Amino acid sequence: METIHIYHTNDLHSHFERWPRIHQWLSQHKKWYQEAGDEVFLFDVGDFVDRWHPLSEATMGKANTELLNKSDFTAVTIGNNEGINLAYGDLDHLYDQAKFDVLTANLYKDNLNYPDWNKPYKVYKTQSGTRLGVMGLTAFFPHLYQLLGWHLTEPIAELRKWIRLVREEADIVILLSHLGIQNDEKIAAEFPEIDVILGGHTHHILQSGKTVNNVLLGAAGKYGNFVGEMLLVVDQQRKIVHKKAYLFDVNELPAPANEQEEIEALYQEGKMLLSHKVTDLPSPLVSDPFQKTELATLLCRTLREWCEADCAFVNAGLLLGPLEGEVTEYDLLTVCPHPINPCKIELTGSELAEVLEQTKNPDWPPKQIVGFGFRGTVMGIFIYDQIEFAGGSKIFIKGKEMDPEGRYTLALPDMFTFGRFFPPIYESKHKKYYLPEFLRDLVKWKLRGEI
Repeated sequence: METIHIYHTNDLHSHFERWPRIHQWLSQHKKWYQEAGDEVFLFDVGDFVDRWHPLSEATMGKANTELLNKSDFTAVTIGNNEGINLAYGDLDHLYDQAKFDVLTANLYKDNLNYPDWNKPYKVYKTQSGTRLGVMGLTAFFPHLYQLLGWHLTEPIAELRKWIRLVREEADIVILLSHLGIQNDEKIAAEFPEIDVILGGHTHHILQSGKTVNNVLLGAAGKYGNFVGEMLLVVDQQRKIVHKKAYLFDVNELPAPANEQEEIEALYQEGKMLLSHKVTDLPSPLVSDPFQKTELATLLCRTLREWCEADCAFVNAGLLLGPLEGEVTEYDLLTVCPHPINPCKIELTGSELAEVLEQTKNPDWPPKQIVGFGFRGTVMGIFIYDQIEFAGGSKIFIKGKEMDPEGRYTLALPDMFTFGRFFPPIYESKHKKYYLPEFLRDLVKWKLRGEI
């Protein structure tokens, strides 16, 4: 019998405050099991990079790659945070120094060739000759990838394309799936030739795994709160005779002696790298999620100008603090850490009126928002540019009363197009996303006088 230990992480999102503990624990267990003659593999299932952290922002994720190197990971797949929150060149060089494999079968360059650093799958061989075929897939956002210069194919179709070849070349098939729990369950039901699916993207937690059609699913939540393990026992015919999933609570793992110093060092290194001055402010720009402020107004106006739209709105909760005195790139990241892009949408006057009326709902400002790239806490009030509310139901756009039959362009944070916040926005077929710019980039350029 051969014992194989597969450790997996997913959706760390640059929460390095738990990484020293994860690194120590993985290193110790890998050493112990290898000394006992067992096989050990380490995989990450995407969204390891998130540019809210100063070190990830300053290095465009290259520091994340180095952390994976130091922990001796075997392979990773990319998540949407690597795929659509980095400019083409930044993603293309993210793994220049990687000592692990990058496996994402549905990510191509626009010439339909894989980038040099990426491959659809790889077969790993244990010392006794058991072959593990490992394949990766990432979440399907083809339009956003296309805007950045990549070509993303539908993941299930890509799986059908490769699965037979992987199965022929391997004794055990493992899928790194940054597709979410529902897709993982569908894949397990349709592809029983897969033995293990390591999942991510929807931040789900499978305490003891989940078996669907004899396929074992595992997932470790988010932010490094858990580390997963798949234990496989293989017989002399290289068939799995036992497989079991475990999940370990990182907060209960032993802490390294210098844990806090390591965490702080990573943060301070990033802060130092982002110390470049953007501007000097003659007076402070305050922020308040429940008040109209000059900083929120500046963001909204800049967004409209950048998108060349008729009007714009933002939610004040996007701004997490004030700017004053010497403003650095670190300050802008602290105030606006969201990986949220500008977006322009076209609506009829009646559709726009419906949306604007909904923004005045008093339930919005204190509402806590999770996901969609939002890194704040509450929605906050809505701030408008070139939008005025008159008596009754009258609305003025650019100083003229809105025509219900007319067509208008609205600039807004792209988070409102992904969630069902406002049905006319979600359902609109006329959306233009501006990538790779984040909202903080627009503020930086405005403060520098470049917009």
